[in-house]
Amino acid sequence: MNSIDYKRLSLLGDKVKANQATKAEKDEFMSMMYESGKITQLQYNDYLNKKNSDEIVNAALAIGAITLIGYLIGKLFDE
Repeated sequence: MNSIDYKRLSLLGDKVKANQATKAEKDEFMSMMYESGKITQLQYNDYLNKKNSDEIVNAALAIGAITLIGYLIGKLFDE
């Protein structure tokens, strides 16, 4: 699992959620989610093969939001 660039994850998640992301940005968001272990290889492959991709992206957005909340709570307690 790679460490996550939380600022980039937040930016990309916002763009994907607002339907303003380019295909490359959406792919980067999904790649980040897969490489960090937030979605499974099957989910990532289904996204790449356009199988239930809207549902997978929506799930990844929710997981990304939870990941960011966890990060922010952790930062709050670190201080």
